[in-house]
Parts: sequence; structure tokens; C-alpha cells
Amino acid sequence: MTEPEVIKLPAMPNFRLEGRRALISGSSRGIGRASAAALADAGAHVTMLARNKDELDAVAAAIGPNAHAAALDVTDMEQVGAFFEGQKAFDILVNCAGTNRPKPMLDVTLDDYDAVIGLNVKSSYFLTQAAARGMVGAGIKGSLIHIGSQMGHVGAANRSLYCASKWALEGMSKALAVELAGMGIRSNIIAPTFIETPLTKPFFEDPEFKAEVLRKIKLGRIGQVEDVLGALIYLASDASSLVTGTSMLVDGGWTAE
Repeated sequence: MTEPEVIKLPAMPNFRLEGRRALISGSSRGIGRASAAALADAGAHVTMLARNKDELDAVAAAIGPNAHAAALDVTDMEQVGAFFEGQKAFDILVNCAGTNRPKPMLDVTLDDYDAVIGLNVKSSYFLTQAAARGMVGAGIKGSLIHIGSQMGHVGAANRSLYCASKWALEGMSKALAVELAGMGIRSNIIAPTFIETPLTKPFFEDPEFKAEVLRKIKLGRIGQVEDVLGALIYLASDASSLVTGTSMLVDGGWTAE
């Protein structure tokens, strides 16, 4: 009589983040705030960056002992450099800081360009560089997560600057994935559709704009910050240990056609 086959089941994915340090920019509001809360809930110790100290302190207090507030303007390279001096390396970086100035391309000013590209691209690049240097120096197999947009995959009227910035993030992340893979550092994008945040909420006061957005989101609703958090925890954790250089669309089907 033959012995029954011993069936070896696979190890289940681990989404927990105990013992890890996460850095989140733009974390006093919107997706950044939600990201800090989610990572802390998963066990990480989160350091939250934003300019408004009072808002940041209030969010950190609401999250609890796993959250630390650090008031910082990520567009100021001297402040960024000073923050990382003597700083213990992080395991996770989430680039959430961003802005938008929607207007016709023919009306875009140099100030508009500097504001959008400066925050969405330049600040993300150099914050990532500083975090990656720390990871490499400490031998950390870290996760770099950039909050992009569906607008990094398509075009839209009145959003030439925003699209330019989010397409740039896509290219940056892919290049970093290639360059840093040998050091065990992963780089990925989360690309949401319109998420209701303090930044986007005023746009939805225009009924025609809201109707057009809902027409394109095939699941028929505006996104909420909670919709992004599953992808965030996945990319931050060991569950995604073979995932790098990709863009996770959380767009309700916008880019499906």
C-alpha cells in the first residue's frame, strides 16, 4: 500500500509591518493621512511629513503612539537634507505630497509649472533619493511607493501639467525599479482615479464635471481614500516581494477603454 502524498501548502502572504519604519509625505490630509493611519494600523512606525505643524500633530495624536509628526516643506531641499541627517533609515517611503492647477494649456504660467512639477516631480525625486540612500546604507530591502494617478496613463483637457507630472512619476518609478532591484529595493506606483479629498472636493461642486467623471468611472462612484489602502498595504508588505516597476491602477475602470 502506497503512502498518501504529503501535500505541502504554500505560505500565506504576510501583510503585517511590525518593526518597520515608514515615511509618508503630504500626510496631514487626504491620501497621505489615510496612508499614515493604514501603515500604523498594520504595525509600522510612521513618520509623517507636511508643512502645517498643527494639522500634522493632530493627525499623529489621532493615530496614536505609532505615529510621529515632522513638520517639513518637501519643496525645500535644505530642509529635506537636514531632516535626513542622522536619521535612522526607513523601510518604506510613500510619496503622497502633490498638487494640481487645472487650466487650459494656453493659460499655464511659469508659476503654475514650477508649483506642479516642483512638488509632484522634483520633491518626490529627491525625497526618494534620500530615503533610498538610507536603505542602501543600512542594507534594507525597502519599498518605495509613489502616489501617481490614472492621469499618468491617459491624457485629459485642462490637465497638461498634472498629466506631465504623473507620467514623469511613472517613468521615474520604473527606472528606479531597474536600478535598485539588485539592492533589494522595490519601486511601484499606485494610480488612483478621482479620490474625494480636500484637494479634489471643490471640483465636484461643478455638476457637469462630476457627471463626466462618473461617466468615465465604470464602477459609477467617486473614489474614497479607503479605496487606495489595500494596494498601499500590499506594496508596503512582504506580500508583494516580487512586485517592482509596476503601476497599480485603482481607477474604477476609467482606463479600461
